[in-house]
Amino acid sequence: MEIDFTPYFEKYEAIVAMAYEAFARVQNEFPECVKCKIKCDDCCYALFDLTLIEAIYINHQFNKTFKGQKKEELIEKTNRVDRKIYMIKRQAYKDKEAGKNDVEILMDMAGERARCPLLNDEKMCDLYEYRPITCRLYGIPTSIEGIGHTCGMSGFVEGKQYPTVNLDIIQKKLYEISAEFVGQIKTKYVKMAEMLVPLSMAILTDYDENHLGLADTEKTEEETRKGK
Repeated sequence: MEIDFTPYFEKYEAIVAMAYEAFARVQNEFPECVKCKIKCDDCCYALFDLTLIEAIYINHQFNKTFKGQKKEELIEKTNRVDRKIYMIKRQAYKDKEAGKNDVEILMDMAGERARCPLLNDEKMCDLYEYRPITCRLYGIPTSIEGIGHTCGMSGFVEGKQYPTVNLDIIQKKLYEISAEFVGQIKTKYVKMAEMLVPLSMAILTDYDENHLGLADTEKTEEETRKGK
């Protein structure tokens, strides 16, 4: 079964466009506060996860963009980063088991830094055109579960009121696209739309029929047609 990702990618790109417009609006209104510029890489060390549709989209663009030695070098970098993120998340899990509350764990993780494998030696993103939505909004005020965040390099003043992008709303839209995709492909992994993965894992994963839970399903249908 050949999967047509096009309609889901188009819906994802519509949300990317919304993020771009939101960033531009705040930048135009508060130009003195938005400090984003070429070779500013503060956001390239932040920890965050991707929904299924964004992970597949970035994986697709990565594999389309890079070939040969360049791709091998990026895969090697990504493997190193993925191992570091695993250790950070493992510690967060241990903290949760020890009774630490979710807000404290989130704050601790926000303080952790892991260099994005797509950040090159010139402090530029190797996949800038297709970077995650979180990266696109990093330089302006955002909120997650009611907790505000502003880039430490920005000029936004704590305590003052600014237009703030609610990332929970964006996340909900991404979950909805992921759920629609999962329902359409009829995977045996019915909970797959709820998955969240770091960028490193999204790059490393092979989103083939086996990973998406389609291989066994197709075999069963074929056997059914043959009366087995």
